[in-house]
Amino acid sequence: MNATPSPAPARTQVALTDMVARFAQRAAAYDRSGEIATDNLDDVRAAGLLGLTIARADGGQEGGLRQIVEVIGTLAKGDPTTALIIGMHYLQHAVIARATHWPQAARKQVIETALHEGALINALRVEPELGTPSRGGLPGTRITWVDGRPRLNGRKIYSTGSTALRWGTVWAATDEDAPRVGQVLVDLTLPGVSIERSWNQMGMRATGSHTMVFDNVELPDTALVDLRAPEEWHTRDGSLVVGHVLAIACLYDGVARAARDWLITFLHERVPTALGKPLATLPRFQTLLGEIDALLMVNESLIETALTKAESGNYPSHEANLAKYVVTENAIRSVELGLAAIGNPGLSQDNPLERHYRNVLCARIHTPQADVALATAGKAALDTGR
Repeated sequence: MNATPSPAPARTQVALTDMVARFAQRAAAYDRSGEIATDNLDDVRAAGLLGLTIARADGGQEGGLRQIVEVIGTLAKGDPTTALIIGMHYLQHAVIARATHWPQAARKQVIETALHEGALINALRVEPELGTPSRGGLPGTRITWVDGRPRLNGRKIYSTGSTALRWGTVWAATDEDAPRVGQVLVDLTLPGVSIERSWNQMGMRATGSHTMVFDNVELPDTALVDLRAPEEWHTRDGSLVVGHVLAIACLYDGVARAARDWLITFLHERVPTALGKPLATLPRFQTLLGEIDALLMVNESLIETALTKAESGNYPSHEANLAKYVVTENAIRSVELGLAAIGNPGLSQDNPLERHYRNVLCARIHTPQADVALATAGKAALDTGR
């Protein structure tokens, strides 16, 4: 696949608008099958958007957090599962662009395959026993040395994009007396890498978040891209934490906006015989849309405030966590309001609202979860006395 030139902003917006419409038409079929929407990913490649967060010096667009949020929030209106896979790709390349530990050869290979072959990357971190690494613990996925060559063994669950990925940055620990922990860059086409099709969730079904299995995978030395003593990871790059949090928040806000738009169309088209006019003419549904728009207006304002603070470099991660919590709870509530108001049509699989509801509920399991967001914000307030 040849590299696609970076599109101009106006062309990008037109491409995004067109993709949202196509993604929305395909979304129900992929939701039913649980397969990744590879034609959606092909559309993103063709639009030249895989290099959004790759540095200009490396051939990318060097987009920042605002551009990530714009693309992910927009694509999520069409299909949030595709938006999540692309969003994780963007965040990983943002990490690579700032990395100081990565060998140049590994960095170059990942970037060039993204730009010239359309290769996707994601972090593979969660394990059956460990759970999410954000809550602490040493990974069971281990690096050993056999005849002087590193080998990788372990399992990663919830591996978003699995079958569509070329690269994984795998969270692993060494088997040394004093274990190091960190990122291992794995070419997922290597012998010993396999996928167990374990993802069968109620919502976000087409993310392909299956289990990746690493069985004695022999790695090049350049694959050990960032290994440190465990305590050195306690101070993570705050800007990257904020980036992840806001990308997730905007994705689920996009789901809620898609639900709102469908509901408006439904209320205009639904004309009960006894009423003789569209449901949209009834004050009760007008009030309903006012409630929904109030929630989403708060989201819009909060996201803009968060982006402005993040761009200034003065946005504590606990505030970003709270923003994710508020935005996603508002998104869930807005979809619930529409669902409750229209009755059976809202739960019919012939209509997209029930899919939007199943998808938006997944916001609650995305890191940071509510208990962490609220507890860290409360602790920060108590520690400062303000």
